[in-house]
Amino acid sequence: MRIHLASIGRLKAGPEREICARYLERAQGASRSVGLTGVEMREADESRARRPEDRKAEEARLLTANIPAGARLIVLDERGKTMGSEAFAADMGVARDAGTPAYALLIGGADGIDPELRAKASLVLAFGAMTWPHQLVRIMATEQIYRAITILSGHPYHRV
Repeated sequence: MRIHLASIGRLKAGPEREICARYLERAQGASRSVGLTGVEMREADESRARRPEDRKAEEARLLTANIPAGARLIVLDERGKTMGSEAFAADMGVARDAGTPAYALLIGGADGIDPELRAKASLVLAFGAMTWPHQLVRIMATEQIYRAITILSGHPYHRV
């Protein structure tokens, strides 16, 4: 199973991009030890459509363009379910063990996630009730991907 992190908007050079790259590199390095084929992050430009509904629909197409059929879709949305790191790792592990080809975390644009894409998601996940800047959401998502891999491998990175 391959882990995909797809997001709208591009991180500029700087500390946010460096932190994401560090966690992605760590996750990539540890992924094979838990039966994953890799981890990747894809960024798509924000839609320039005038209406928010049109922007969200276009961005949904961009988010899912490179996600394999049969992927477990995880949409990040402030109205989603909160879960601990161990439960997130368990969800990833169940998907891996079921032969799911990909585990895709999707981060929408400034207007949020298209309702149709949200409805297709296997899980709508929130990093709390607060609204977070997209740069921080990407950092948190990459860190949680790495943390989930270390939990699955029994590595002591995650301590309770």
